[in-house]
Amino acid sequence: MTKGQLSVKGLYSPDNEHDNCGIGFVTHIKGKASHDIIEKGFEVLRNLDHRGAKGADDASGDGAGILMQIPHEFIREVLNIRVSDKEEYGTGLIFLPKAEKEADECLRILSDTIKAEGLTLLAYRDVPVNSSVIGDIARTTEPQIKQVFVKAALEQDEMEQKLYIIRKLSEKKVRASEIALKDDFYIVSLSSQTIVYKGMFTPEQLRNYYPDLQHPRFKSAIALVHSRFSTNTFPTWALAQPFRLMAHNGEINTIKGNRMWAHAREALLESDIFGEDLKKVLPVLEEGKSDSASFDNVLEFLYMTGRSLDHALCMMIP
Repeated sequence: MTKGQLSVKGLYSPDNEHDNCGIGFVTHIKGKASHDIIEKGFEVLRNLDHRGAKGADDASGDGAGILMQIPHEFIREVLNIRVSDKEEYGTGLIFLPKAEKEADECLRILSDTIKAEGLTLLAYRDVPVNSSVIGDIARTTEPQIKQVFVKAALEQDEMEQKLYIIRKLSEKKVRASEIALKDDFYIVSLSSQTIVYKGMFTPEQLRNYYPDLQHPRFKSAIALVHSRFSTNTFPTWALAQPFRLMAHNGEINTIKGNRMWAHAREALLESDIFGEDLKKVLPVLEEGKSDSASFDNVLEFLYMTGRSLDHALCMMIP
């Protein structure tokens, strides 16, 4: 234990001491997917335990998660999902109400939207979990978790745009529905490139909660991890990070103004890529989410409408 501030040394400066979340990133520089990259991601995450927080039960984390490439080998050979080319299918996790009637209604809306947008629903899968590893507070709000698989003969960019439309339309339809537990519906990610596993965990609990993540054929060339310290919102399963494109470790103090400007500018939006479909992805911002979630919403919108990721990120800087 040290007393007082540490002196300036190397990249460290006491001027940068703040309480915030922890983030880490592991990658194979040549893009070779392996289970070892995921395990290294968990090692980084466990070392970020001090950057997260716990609830009053000392066992429910504010949130932890990992973003990876879609594990094609695991999906084909372990789950036996009939998919061929990597670009022709998309998948993602879905948080659903525990009540079966409400969960079925949410899935009906998602299924109808997939069909209406011209994609084929391959399957829903019950994601195996180990609820014994989480705290009592996290367990009281634990969702039912399913994985969706959809297919279409599209190039990857087109596939990503279609999956984006499906997710945004489904969210909007569920919000406007009379489903009693509609707030428990949340699409964690839906993509042909990446997948996110997250929840109200401590960094140690994430890997043990999802047995998928322990399988040797679950492989990725990247692992983006996040340990959450909830500041301006209460901990929830949906607000754990990473989100669909990024993980964020600070607090945005201008969030109200940013959200209002984003909403106000929607009336002026045009897109050569989406055309008339642009209205399907509006509003850009999900309701009732955190500052980081709103940041991810806008970043995703800018990226999906044709900008490179680095261009979109530069536009997010005031």
